[in-house]
Amino acid sequence: MLLAVLFSNYDGNILIERFHGVPAEERQHWRSFLVKLGTDNLKGAKNEDLFVASHKSVYIVYTMLGDVCIYVVGKDEYDELALAEVIFVITSSVKDACGKPPTERLFLDKYGKICLCLDEIVWKGMLENTDKDRIRRLIRLKPPTDV
Repeated sequence: MLLAVLFSNYDGNILIERFHGVPAEERQHWRSFLVKLGTDNLKGAKNEDLFVASHKSVYIVYTMLGDVCIYVVGKDEYDELALAEVIFVITSSVKDACGKPPTERLFLDKYGKICLCLDEIVWKGMLENTDKDRIRRLIRLKPPTDV
């Protein structure tokens, strides 16, 4: 299961978070742990360099995209390899939504579109869509038509 997808800025402020199957009382622990992990390791990182960690029998893959840090946490079948695929789909969808690797301002300007992309990629803790063109079609908010 994908336990969390979290976006933050350089200063550790959370921009978007999605938790699945994580009790409310544990979420603050995860927020602070992930932000500390990013501030310790992402300084000077290149765009889309993947970093891997594990904590309490879960796997964490995280990266920088423009001015935004992205963290994906999973367990069981979502090991490092599967999380690398998830984060690749997320980063390509965010770049597609923003038109380029985002600054914090551009990310917040495209917040709604990015949230729609996340909803199409991850549904109830499971990877749903990985095809960028399909995600782009699904977020247009138009009813499907019979072709």
